Amino acid sequence: MRNRKLLSFGLFLVLIFSTVLAGCGSGDKKGTSSDSNGGKTLIYGRSGDSVSLDPAVVTDGESFKVTTNIFETLINFGEQDTSLQPGLAKKWEGSKDGLTYTFELQEGVKFQDGTDFNADAVVKNFDRWMNGNADKFPYFVSMFGGFKGDKNAIIKEVKADGDNKVVITLNKPQAPFLKNLAMTAFAIASPTAFEKEGDKFGDNPVGTGPFKFVSWKRNDSVTIEKNKDYWQKGQPKLDKLIFKSITDNSARLNALKTGEIDLADGINPTDAKTIEDDSNLQLLKRPSMNVGYLGLTSTRPPFDNVKVRQAVNYAIDKEAIIKAFYNGQAEVAKNPMPSVIEGYNDDVKGYDYDPEKAKQLLKEAGYDGQKIELWAMPVARPYMPDGQKIAEAIQKNLADVGIQSKIVSYEWATYLEKLTNGEADAFLMGWTGDNGDADNFLFTLLDETTIGSNNYAYYKNAEVHKLLATAQSETNEDKRNDFYKKAQVIISKDAPWVPLAHSTPLLAGKSTIQGFVAHPTGTDKFNNVDIK
Repeated sequence: MRNRKLLSFGLFLVLIFSTVLAGCGSGDKKGTSSDSNGGKTLIYGRSGDSVSLDPAVVTDGESFKVTTNIFETLINFGEQDTSLQPGLAKKWEGSKDGLTYTFELQEGVKFQDGTDFNADAVVKNFDRWMNGNADKFPYFVSMFGGFKGDKNAIIKEVKADGDNKVVITLNKPQAPFLKNLAMTAFAIASPTAFEKEGDKFGDNPVGTGPFKFVSWKRNDSVTIEKNKDYWQKGQPKLDKLIFKSITDNSARLNALKTGEIDLADGINPTDAKTIEDDSNLQLLKRPSMNVGYLGLTSTRPPFDNVKVRQAVNYAIDKEAIIKAFYNGQAEVAKNPMPSVIEGYNDDVKGYDYDPEKAKQLLKEAGYDGQKIELWAMPVARPYMPDGQKIAEAIQKNLADVGIQSKIVSYEWATYLEKLTNGEADAFLMGWTGDNGDADNFLFTLLDETTIGSNNYAYYKNAEVHKLLATAQSETNEDKRNDFYKKAQVIISKDAPWVPLAHSTPLLAGKSTIQGFVAHPTGTDKFNNVDIK
């Protein structure tokens, strides 16, 4: 755990040093927009470092922010939505029974190391994922049920049909299959590179994307540069893109104001008006497709008792939290997914703020006053603008009903690892949707088969699993939605989470930035971004 005083002092020194550097460079009116060779460089300030630059092995948005610009997927999402568009596959076709998909690939594409992109390369990527395990490829098991030979595995086999055609056969239909393939986690990597690098591939990533990897200074910055041999028409307008880690939201905004960075995410909602009033800056809003929540690990006392979990739901004043920390840029959550997702059940009542009801349930549960650990996220995320302060507000709410807690935190990668291992009592966490489908929230985060990957609450309910698994195979959207709505009713009653908020994430950039589109999935592409 980091020493907070030392961290604060370190940030203070960083701010002073940044200001000095900004003053020394004040003669350059373009600031960070121009590098020493006259090329265009954009510095993107973010709240934390990447865990790995191998998209297949991570689940965190900080990693995907970088990898989505190095790698590409068979299918793309639309520029501002999750509609399906051609990617490394120029077209595809599914069989009537939903068990076979044929992909026709782009021709003449090369990976950044010179390896040919073809059907064989695609097959090798799938072989790598399918022969892995949940510890290594958590997203694969979350999206596709399991690995080769597993009883829940969705994908049966992947074969090349010539150089430019791939046929994927499924064990059972999966309604969101194509949307899952469009996710950054399933970007196609150079087989030459990952076979050579093994577990170290994430330190030297190679894809087909518009930018290629240059360097990574841990807990500081990742640098990528224009791929001059990029296969699509039109080179990226930026010569270099640097992802700079600045943990504190206010320090990140200050770095933007002083010219240390060009673009910043994780903007505090309370700073929105200040940015809008500054003619040198522009406020950017990401479409809301997320949920921030307090998870309650159902395998750990006292949260192995459903009445205790329900009591915590009644104890939390969600409206006060949103008013204090989201400044109107969020709505109160009652379900594990936002209302923009098809299958959302608005008839679920949720839990009102009712401390007396919470006390009653704790008494009925025989709660003995056990002190718990309350985990605070160490980084600002779109759904959680200030994990520490929100944890402090929740700590007060819990104390008011007789639950004493100790706030703890860890470095981001460690935090995620410990959650995966089920080591937390109660923890702050959240999710930004990957593909706009209900499956990506409910199944990914709360199905029993995703325990040990994204189901950090270790929630297990056989009826919920049956509903979610059936919904995956159902191609009739009305029937799918009905299954999801039923699952949400059960999940609400079982209370593995306290759903807190669905936020509208804010970013800010210099007024000279053009062409930047904040994608609802949180994975922004920079190939069309320019600085004027």
